[in-house]
Amino acid sequence: MSGKHNYLGAPHHLMRLRKLAMSLSKLGVKEDLVASLEQYVTPGDLASRWLFDIQSFGDLTPGCRVVDLGAGNGILGIGAVMMGAGFVKLVEADQELCELADVNAESVLRDDEYEVSNRRLGKDHLELGGYDLIISNPPWGRQKEGADADFFEHILVSNTLTHIMHSANAKHIEKRFEDMNWKTEKYGEADFPLPASYSHHKMSRGVTRAGFWRLVPP
Repeated sequence: MSGKHNYLGAPHHLMRLRKLAMSLSKLGVKEDLVASLEQYVTPGDLASRWLFDIQSFGDLTPGCRVVDLGAGNGILGIGAVMMGAGFVKLVEADQELCELADVNAESVLRDDEYEVSNRRLGKDHLELGGYDLIISNPPWGRQKEGADADFFEHILVSNTLTHIMHSANAKHIEKRFEDMNWKTEKYGEADFPLPASYSHHKMSRGVTRAGFWRLVPP
């Protein structure tokens, strides 16, 4: 992952990173992804590198309470607990993915370390108070412009420190949050693989570029 924050340098960090990436890569994934919902599989190596970046800010701390907003199969939230978080709330709109996230979490976490919440942002009530960190990979709006709006609204209302992954070309994130007096920092980019079955993707080699932002409430 290219950017200003780099967790590499010490051999033990590399070993921890590789171990986490291997563990996350073993989690179950959904085979029949829904293009209209912009469902993607986040690779274990990318998830682990991003979590190490978040930890390098001092934001992923031992015992902290985390929300994985748009959790998919739970890879980011599960990884956060494996790195020391005390609890994660996995929020996902797709019932099938919720069931998969529950199976994945059950395989590596204790029952008191996670909760799976089947919620459709903008339609279902979702309480995000009392958490220390939100991690989110929202829809990027390739299928429907503004698909990330409900995610951003919940983050703003929660007033919680947040790290998001979005299209590296996104131009609206800073304005949306800085207009509400949040501090924003884009701190890295990385290649994100796309499923070959997504016919609407015209990019070569089946990859796109992801960006990573840190959003700090006032």
